[in-house]
Amino acid sequence: MQAQRHSKQRDAILENLCSRCDHPTAEELYFSLKPQIPALSLATVYRNLAQLESDKKIISIESGTTKRYDGNTNLHYHLTCLDCGGVFDIFLDGDCGLCQKASEIFDGKIISHSVLFTGYCSACTKQVG
Repeated sequence: MQAQRHSKQRDAILENLCSRCDHPTAEELYFSLKPQIPALSLATVYRNLAQLESDKKIISIESGTTKRYDGNTNLHYHLTCLDCGGVFDIFLDGDCGLCQKASEIFDGKIISHSVLFTGYCSACTKQVG
């Protein structure tokens, strides 16, 4: 296995992502970092996000046709708002037995899981009434 080269750009991407709770897209990260790193390209952001995800330092969330990123790799879930498209964290106590129940009915080996709730965030719920 080839050793991974240290990258200041990768460090900046990870630091920026871990400092946020808005689950940004690659493009949003790019525009956030571009003023600090003028030589940064969108391709570099995508490449580094893929590496960080492969290294299990971040997670990605598929939200419709958009891929969003999260620097929080601790067990938690997400809700995608059907109105504004935002992605929000939902913290539950453990996995609520979901993996155990799935393992009981699935003839195979489950090693991880991902749950994405859909609904409306509080801001969009208030707008509708």
